[in-house]
Amino acid sequence: MAGNGIRIEGLRKRYGRGDAAVDALRGVDMEVAAGEVVGLIGPSGSGKSTLLKCLGAVVEPSGGRIALGDEVIYDNGWKPPDLRTLRRDRIGFVFQAPYLIPFLDVADNVALLPMLAGRQNGDARKRAHELLDALDVGHRAKARPSQLSGGEQQRVAIARALANQPPVILADEPTAPLDSERALAVVRILNRMARQFSTAIVVVTHDEKIIPTFKRLYHIRDGRTVEERGEGREL
Repeated sequence: MAGNGIRIEGLRKRYGRGDAAVDALRGVDMEVAAGEVVGLIGPSGSGKSTLLKCLGAVVEPSGGRIALGDEVIYDNGWKPPDLRTLRRDRIGFVFQAPYLIPFLDVADNVALLPMLAGRQNGDARKRAHELLDALDVGHRAKARPSQLSGGEQQRVAIARALANQPPVILADEPTAPLDSERALAVVRILNRMARQFSTAIVVVTHDEKIIPTFKRLYHIRDGRTVEERGEGREL
């Protein structure tokens, strides 16, 4: 896979040792192209969260291989010397709860990450305003998170995830707290952002409202994945 994207080969994760060992991942294979949004579904305890944490360099796998674009980041051991920098610069995270900083306004919530990465304050804020405008919440740039609706907060969280232009975004149940209209709006935004910024996006979800929108799905069960063709329902 050239350029951006995700490729996982034979990924394994074992917790514990001996008789108490539990194999959460048993050889996962997965590929997401640049500009694509893929759903990851499965029952509770199937390994979805573990897979997302391994892909996000939060939990170390027990074996296998992970590549982001042309760079192999894990091959039976982490390859980048600084995982914190990897997470900050190359992986965006969107969670079920927005986790916005309550005492910062919307623009500063988005600009903070690029500032921490070393961008000049003016450049970081310009990037923040561009993203907020693209997500139709630019008019809320000076508001505090508590002044936003749930849908607006999630749009700001997506803007924050895109702030450092990462090649990968991992979204963990991003529509769970939203009603149908706002949930579909979030998925529409993720698809538009994926195409616009050539970002590979993985969405972990139980949300029956949005599952029909994916063109491709990975169903994980007992630590293994099966690729499925989704409905790809138009939004």
